[in-house]
Amino acid sequence: MLKMSFLKMRTTSALKKNENLRASIPYKQAQSIGILFTVEDKQKHTDIKELIHLLEQDGKKVRVLEFLPKKKENYEFLFDFFSIEDLSFWGRINSDQAQNFAQTPFDFLFYIDTTSNQLVLNLLANSKAHCRVGRYNELESEFFEFMIEQNGTTKGLIETMYKYSKQIR
Repeated sequence: MLKMSFLKMRTTSALKKNENLRASIPYKQAQSIGILFTVEDKQKHTDIKELIHLLEQDGKKVRVLEFLPKKKENYEFLFDFFSIEDLSFWGRINSDQAQNFAQTPFDFLFYIDTTSNQLVLNLLANSKAHCRVGRYNELESEFFEFMIEQNGTTKGLIETMYKYSKQIR
């Protein structure tokens, strides 16, 4: 699909041009956390809600954005979302919610997917978050300041991200 090629070009360009200050602060000092993920199933939705609860218990302000693929259910309509319909022919994501999310300078931004999503990677490339946290993938290391080696379930990835982020001092 041509627009996906344009999207990849835009993502590469955004990675090169994004000069936001990247640094991790101690977890205890972090105030805002973003969560970005692709909708898969009810279990992942439940796991994300549990993470939000943990972060809020820690006193963090949490904002969530989900990518909603075609033929997937948007469980409970709890979170802001964007879809492939928001991708223009020229590879630009035309979603106010996605653009506002990318412009937010989160202290931490958790990307909770076990397989890559080109639209979400574009948002990560444009993100103003200070510390982007994601699953380890050597080919995507430039998108993250902190990567977690985790090859299990989404729940395992979430638990490991939370555990190690809390240890940042």
